[in-house]
Amino acid sequence: MHHYPKSVTHFTRERPIAVFKDNPVPQIELNTYNDFENLQEPYLMPKPPKNQEFIPVNIAVLTVSDTRTEATDISGKALAECLTGAGHRLAEKIISADDIYQIRAVVSRWIAAPAIDVVLITGGTGVTWRDVTPEAILPLLDKEITGFGEMFRSVSYQEVQTSALQSRALAGIANGTFIFCIPGSTNACHTAWNHILKYQLDSRHGPCNFVELMPRLK
Repeated sequence: MHHYPKSVTHFTRERPIAVFKDNPVPQIELNTYNDFENLQEPYLMPKPPKNQEFIPVNIAVLTVSDTRTEATDISGKALAECLTGAGHRLAEKIISADDIYQIRAVVSRWIAAPAIDVVLITGGTGVTWRDVTPEAILPLLDKEITGFGEMFRSVSYQEVQTSALQSRALAGIANGTFIFCIPGSTNACHTAWNHILKYQLDSRHGPCNFVELMPRLK
């Protein structure tokens, strides 16, 4: 059942009408009934974030690559810069070979550490025989967040068109730790962060975000 703002005094069957008391604009037509959810008196303003306080979280970064070093790991550095620039804390950064068991060893240590809230993995999400990040991570997950991969490919389509389907980006929760697997290109890391992660890892983001769920996962 919808609870409409007190400022709404009547509506038509075709299109709702909002009337604001003491407002120079006597009435405003709204496109959908859902628009009522975001009304505030006396003006049309978006609702403020649910939590006004930013809560930094501890994030570990894993670069999966047979060839990259700390000097050449541009994608891992990009993620580290994104998260610290947003106010979060870089817990640890490691480079691992494209090996299922080496990847699992690193991530298993992180998900067992109470101080680490999020793991970002870049690399190994393609379809070649050396791309094994999904195979390494999926058995560790308690729950898969299927919407992350779907949303990432949808956003990527706007940038790389049908090439987005070659990404097996995925996410999930393991022992109360959020894990996000992102392709190895630097552009893909920026896409995942700028369009998805920076919002869902922001405690102020509404109507919901991953940070507000963390106390209920551990």
